[in-house]
Amino acid sequence: MSSQARGRGADLSRVMSECAESIPIRPEEPVRLSQKLWRLTCANPGVMTGPGTNTYLLGEEERWTIIDPGPGGERHLRAMLAAAPGRIERILVTHTHPDHSPGALALQSVTGAELIGRTSTRTRGQDASFQPARQPDDGDRLRLGKDLTLRVIHTPGHASNHLCYLLEEERLLFTGDHVIQGSTVLIDPPDGDMGAYLASLERLLGEDLRCLAPGHGTLMPQPREAVRALIRHRLRRESKVLAVLRDSTPSDLACLVARVYDDVPAERHALAERSLLAHLLKLEAEGLAGETAGRWSAGAGPC
Repeated sequence: MSSQARGRGADLSRVMSECAESIPIRPEEPVRLSQKLWRLTCANPGVMTGPGTNTYLLGEEERWTIIDPGPGGERHLRAMLAAAPGRIERILVTHTHPDHSPGALALQSVTGAELIGRTSTRTRGQDASFQPARQPDDGDRLRLGKDLTLRVIHTPGHASNHLCYLLEEERLLFTGDHVIQGSTVLIDPPDGDMGAYLASLERLLGEDLRCLAPGHGTLMPQPREAVRALIRHRLRRESKVLAVLRDSTPSDLACLVARVYDDVPAERHALAERSLLAHLLKLEAEGLAGETAGRWSAGAGPC
């Protein structure tokens, strides 16, 4: 790692007290967040990935762990190997979407590191190449060093196999795509589940968090406010879905999305339709919506 990159170091407590944008994203350029934490952002910006997928390097002395090695490719692989201050012993993934886990296979082949994460029973939109040596359970603790303990938190919703990792000593949560900076994530059924997603967000409100390290974007120093904002946003959208259903004859998704997401550019309605379906399936499970022959209408409500 270059001396210039090392010179940008900052104590984590100071980083979290400042605006998240104080340490900007620089694709494939390592940014030091603390003595034990670096961020390396893959050069894969886009509608779904924001400024790119964040890879985190966490460790001390010669023992380091990679969290989310990204979508693969020689450039990001070389950048991860160059950025690591010591030996890479573990590779963790938050979930197996194609911008987060495919880089694990090549990195493991070079380093021999242990792969940790959960596979998915789904095939569409998942990385089938990820075959971990260990699939952790909710609540498991991973001891990475003397003062580095990650607690596994299962957070289904964006993906059924999604995990967050809580660095207990710093109360820092690596959120993957469960919470990202500056945007919301796609909930795409059948693997995406809006009810599970909201429940997973609510669960985080019970954690004593100091900062979020998202899979996309910069550090987020106000975790509780960020999580509550996401819950409010999803529930406002749900209320709009219900209002449109109650004010309409039975309608298909294409008709509903134009009304429910009239605040979203039309070129993004294909993606919005997937989140709309997630809302509708949640409401159907609650007895508040129903579907017949591809057309949705308001339900009578729970018994």
